[in-house]
Amino acid sequence: MEIIPETRDKWSKKVEYLLAIIGYAVGLGNVWRFPYLCFRSGGGAFLIPFFVMLVLCGIPLAYMEMAVGQFTRRGPVGAIAKLCPFFKGAGLATVVISFLFTTYYIIIITWSFYYLFSTFQRRLPWTSCDPEWSSSLCWDNSTNSTLPRPSDSRSPTEDFYYERVLERSSGIEEQGSIHWQLLLILILCWIIVYFCIWKGPKSTGKVVYFTATFPYLVLLILLVRGLTLPGSEDGINFFIKPKWDLLLRAEVWVYAAAQNFNSLGVAFGGLITMSSYNKYNNKIIRDVLILALVDAVTCILAGFAIFSILGNLALNQGKDVGDVVKEGPGLVFIIYPEAFTMMPASQLFAFLFFFMLICLGIDSQFASVEVIVTTIQDHFGDIVKKYLKHKEVLVLLVCIVTFLFGLPNITQGGVWFFTLIDYYAAALSLMILAFFEVIGITWFYGAKRLARDIRDMTGSAPNIFFIACWYIISPILIFGIFIFSMIQYRPLTMAGYTYPAWAQVLGWIIAFTSVLCIPLGMVHAVRTAKGSNLLKKFRNSLKPQLLEERSEPVIEESSQVDAIKLPFSDQTHTQWISEK
Repeated sequence: MEIIPETRDKWSKKVEYLLAIIGYAVGLGNVWRFPYLCFRSGGGAFLIPFFVMLVLCGIPLAYMEMAVGQFTRRGPVGAIAKLCPFFKGAGLATVVISFLFTTYYIIIITWSFYYLFSTFQRRLPWTSCDPEWSSSLCWDNSTNSTLPRPSDSRSPTEDFYYERVLERSSGIEEQGSIHWQLLLILILCWIIVYFCIWKGPKSTGKVVYFTATFPYLVLLILLVRGLTLPGSEDGINFFIKPKWDLLLRAEVWVYAAAQNFNSLGVAFGGLITMSSYNKYNNKIIRDVLILALVDAVTCILAGFAIFSILGNLALNQGKDVGDVVKEGPGLVFIIYPEAFTMMPASQLFAFLFFFMLICLGIDSQFASVEVIVTTIQDHFGDIVKKYLKHKEVLVLLVCIVTFLFGLPNITQGGVWFFTLIDYYAAALSLMILAFFEVIGITWFYGAKRLARDIRDMTGSAPNIFFIACWYIISPILIFGIFIFSMIQYRPLTMAGYTYPAWAQVLGWIIAFTSVLCIPLGMVHAVRTAKGSNLLKKFRNSLKPQLLEERSEPVIEESSQVDAIKLPFSDQTHTQWISEK
């Protein structure tokens, strides 16, 4: 039986929902992080821990979140509050992370637009050093071929990125002025995001037909082109050559789990939010498997496309493939642009590549904004209707506020701030939030009860494998990833620059902004729970609010579900049924 009235918006078509979650999950991390992790963590052998962690952690957690969103018909805060009020702070923490994410992730789209606009020239501007923007470190082989290259020099593509696009200062302490060209592009990006989601699922569902499918066409074009280039086989071999001894290292398995975790978008609130607009009887497991398959295939496809071109670049520069591989922005804004300068029709391939990046990024961006909008609507719906009248106004206000918080990222010292918030906002706190989310849903609400809810919606209970993952395997993996991340923690550095102590402190404050929501949510849940004393209030804060909303229980037999006994769920469920 449905929890939220039928007035809630819904996806117009099932395919729109599928494209939306694919567009949300498949993003820039598939293009610039997976290939790097693969070559660094065992090459082709890395696919073993990658797929093992996908099965044991990625798919079960995505299944859990999509089921929770569809069942409760709420955003992350409301959904977890319905299942276990005591842990509702974990839901709020995911919204905070999504907010922080939207302030800086759109900057990558902004940079991509800058490069896209730069391709509309007779010659790619980063092909050679230009006195208009190049620094004294810029070294152009075509004009300095007879001289030895200084060790501290930069290629034209690297200098273009730092001096023209970023106008980078010497450090985070020197913020400087706003880059006005990036400011105009950032405004353009937010206008696009606004019109993608201003009508909710109705507008989003139409946009994803293009933004979620076009990147695959470009990846295929780049792959075919890359495979025809000299040296491509060296790049492919470097990418997939197994290094079996690396599988014995714990960090390789942690990297595999973290890659699955982040690429599927678990604990960011997006899967719960978008699934909350589903029909109540939507078949969830099929959507989960499609999402996981597409995400994994995208990672592998991107790896082949990127390394085939990097092999050609290494050949032209007389270097080993490993010497030209970079992670993150350095790959897509330095290495790839340099590869395009050596191709025929370089402007066309550069345009397609950066347009692909925009499509990959824009899906994840507007889905994260939708998390914020949905949360506000769920909890302050009456106020929104009274003062704002229409959802379009709320979406506009959220976009404006997030735009303003993102302005520090487009100053001359913006890239230093961008790296800081990217390092601390999600990477160090996400696992804490995910751990409490999983514990609250599967231990206190109950994995067994969640399985019954799924059976109530879809007509079939999840396999006992998923219940075991929810209850035991996934929490252990998440906790292990967090512990290993803390052991491996190093103060943030970038390009030989060590962040000052005050910046490191600021980073930890950013990280704990979301984590702090968890204890605050616990205190609020206990304080507002029914009961004459603190103990009774605490016990009531652990009880699902859904029990008060149902008119009658849903009782069905299932050997799969009943075969496993879980704490915190059986006793309260049986007691509630007997009372009814």
